[in-house]
Amino acid sequence: MSNVLIINAHHKYPFSEGRMNAALVQSADELLRAKGHQTRIVTIDDGWDVEQELANHQWADIVILQTPVNWMMVPWTFKKYMDEVYTAGMGGALCKGDGRHHDAPKENYGAGGTLQGKRYMLSLTFNAPAESFNAPDEYLFQGKGVDDLWLPMHMNFRFFGMEAMPTFACYDVMKNGDFEGDLARFQSYLKDNF
Repeated sequence: MSNVLIINAHHKYPFSEGRMNAALVQSADELLRAKGHQTRIVTIDDGWDVEQELANHQWADIVILQTPVNWMMVPWTFKKYMDEVYTAGMGGALCKGDGRHHDAPKENYGAGGTLQGKRYMLSLTFNAPAESFNAPDEYLFQGKGVDDLWLPMHMNFRFFGMEAMPTFACYDVMKNGDFEGDLARFQSYLKDNF
């Protein structure tokens, strides 16, 4: 069985209280523990301790990042978490610098990760409908997919030597959501991938 760190990166706004992200976190926690996995949950809006978060990442075999998509990226509070925790981890807890060496300063950028053998999963909630992705005729994404949009986050985890699990996404959650259907799809995803 695995150790699973679940990060709820939702930041509350009056128009978005985070019920969907909280329900997905709770569902993952309950289902994974029932399957024998150990879990830890970090709720970004509750604050964090940098050293404990470094320990959490070292403890985890799998990190689940549960986050809404705010302006095509993570909420600002999770970006602050990354700036504090991930920067503190560059001394070896998450990576050894950027992977380059003085004798070859132009090679191996990003290859200093110390979390090899660990995996991560992005679980995203979008206001955008699913039809806006992977469709060349769509105005905003112009044929790009979810993982294209989230390439920077994939690179952050790869920087630590981690491997990606398939991305999970809920679409159109604010204007045309399917709360029960999304939860059922998520539970099926977890059963298939854990």
